[in-house]
Amino acid sequence: MSWITDDAGKLLLRLLVGVLTLLHGLHLVYAGPHGVVDMLAAHGIPGFLGYAVYLGEVLAPLLVIFGFYARIGGLLIFLTLVVAVLLVHGTNIFHLNQAGGWIIELELFYGLCGLAVALLGAGKYSVAGAGGKWN
Repeated sequence: MSWITDDAGKLLLRLLVGVLTLLHGLHLVYAGPHGVVDMLAAHGIPGFLGYAVYLGEVLAPLLVIFGFYARIGGLLIFLTLVVAVLLVHGTNIFHLNQAGGWIIELELFYGLCGLAVALLGAGKYSVAGAGGKWN
């Protein structure tokens, strides 16, 4: 019986991190990645790498939601959030926000949920099923 709840928990986690991250990705689809490209260029990183944000915020969430190469999708989400934290917050990661919360708590939540998917896999309730190597 625990396998039912384990797989249901994996599905819930995948839907949570996948849908919430995809919403950010859809914003980038409509608005364009210009802010990310400019931010990278300001840090001396080639701006064209900013287009990789589509991998971490559009493709990866879709992989996670559907449970197809979910471990790779989860890892891409995690890596995207690591880069985002370093670029946006830099040395301020140990500060609190105006409400008393950790300034990177939302990024940390998304990133660690992505890492959890990468570690746990998609589970039975996925397009590829529990038996897929990357699921």
